[in-house]
Amino acid sequence: MKHIYLVITVFISTMGFAQDISEVNIPYHNIPEYSKEFTAGTMAARMVDALGFRFYWASAGLTEKDLAFKPNDDVRSTAETIDHILDLSYIIVNSTLKVANEGVDKSTMTYADKRKQALINLKTAAEILRTSDDISQYKIIFGENEIPFWNQVNGPIADSIWHCGQLASYRRISGNPINPNVNHFRGTVKE
Repeated sequence: MKHIYLVITVFISTMGFAQDISEVNIPYHNIPEYSKEFTAGTMAARMVDALGFRFYWASAGLTEKDLAFKPNDDVRSTAETIDHILDLSYIIVNSTLKVANEGVDKSTMTYADKRKQALINLKTAAEILRTSDDISQYKIIFGENEIPFWNQVNGPIADSIWHCGQLASYRRISGNPINPNVNHFRGTVKE
């Protein structure tokens, strides 16, 4: 009987450790160091980094109960809000990659896959923006329509930040608040 308890304990510990390791490969546990100079590119990158940090913590450790939560039938659930943020992250990164936006099939993606992909998209976009001398070249492309970068700020970036606030509220209501050690002002987490 002791062996069974030992095996179960090792299994549970290993599962927890595996989850911690998987988090290591996901950006925005902490916000990156800020740039030494102010340019349009470094400012835009910092906005995307701030979004990445907020999304990382708003979406970390959600349970099935959290993902299913929605305050009423007229709004998106937490899972649907994560889908929306993922879609917005594709618009942001596609702009910096100078490619047109096309629908992405998310039907086989898990919550963890969607979360990780959104964070990778944001990190990729921020890295491109950070080194850019002219961010006006990063237009949002829908078919033949090219929309100026300005619309990134009041569109997908601001919208995603807004939805991170929703995720934070939803998870608090469903009984799983954000880690209290997260400092959004500093972009750090007290360990």
